[in-house]
Amino acid sequence: MFLRGVALRETGPVIRGAGIHMRTPTMADYPAWAALREESRTFLAPWEPSWAADELTRAAFRRRLKRYARDIRDDVGYPFLVFREADGALLGGLTLAYVRRGVTQSCSLGYWMGAQHAGRGIMTAAVKAVLPFAFGTLRLHRVEAACLPSNAASIRLLEKVGFRREGYARRYLCINGDWRDHLLFALVSDDVREGLPAPLAADAGWPVLVEAGSSR
Repeated sequence: MFLRGVALRETGPVIRGAGIHMRTPTMADYPAWAALREESRTFLAPWEPSWAADELTRAAFRRRLKRYARDIRDDVGYPFLVFREADGALLGGLTLAYVRRGVTQSCSLGYWMGAQHAGRGIMTAAVKAVLPFAFGTLRLHRVEAACLPSNAASIRLLEKVGFRREGYARRYLCINGDWRDHLLFALVSDDVREGLPAPLAADAGWPVLVEAGSSR
């Protein structure tokens, strides 16, 4: 196991950042998740894969949780919902997906934000908070991210946190029903040790900003 220092319970690890905390989704999150996704549908559609007809149903959410549990068990993915620390309101989601071990030790970062919460620096705080978990707890070497060239907000976020632009992939992902070109970004553990981004640098080992979750 690579989850050193983390006690995984029903809700998984809890990761805290500036004004937010993140944890693995549970069935109790369904009403808030479905409501936020529904009200943000128009905002999210240009940046996401096409939604299934039953995307927001309780049954589909239950299947999603089963897949999440399998991914965590198999050490291939770590999904989180992002909540406001002050009142526990759901704000969005973040996932470390496609974890690859062996000589790669990498993953892909993905995230989404509810329309009413966008543009407030919330996801920047969430990405900063999850990186010590990726590099420290999971012992990964590389975190990758891809975004549409037209997604200026996501580009700013990644560059602000310290990701470096590495390339351009033609027809990389099927977004909103079309195969779209993407910009490719990455952050490696060496970048963090060298002080990029500064908040994550640590002279004596990696900070693991994680506590055990508790059941709702």
